[in-house]
Amino acid sequence: MKAYLKNTRISPKKLRVVAQIIRWKNIEWSLDFLKFAPKKWAEILYKVVSSAVANATNNDGQEKETLYIDSLIITKWIVYKRGQAISRGRSHPILKRTSNVRLELQVK
Repeated sequence: MKAYLKNTRISPKKLRVVAQIIRWKNIEWSLDFLKFAPKKWAEILYKVVSSAVANATNNDGQEKETLYIDSLIITKWIVYKRGQAISRGRSHPILKRTSNVRLELQVK
């Protein structure tokens, strides 16, 4: 019972903060927490967790109440490099980081 999200446009450092919070928690608590958190990462991870739950219920016939988050792995992916123009023809680098998310569910 897995779900993947590849090449999402948010820094892995920001996603790892919330991944530490919801790792090894049950599904209902995690979905409630992510639904009401006022951040961009909350909406992204809510969709991933919902997808994993849908996979577990439809493909494996599991009950939603018996599931918990076993592993939630956030990895670094491509870094888009841009530049901010400054005086004297120079530029400062802007790094737009992306992430991969891998989520696995287990039965209690």
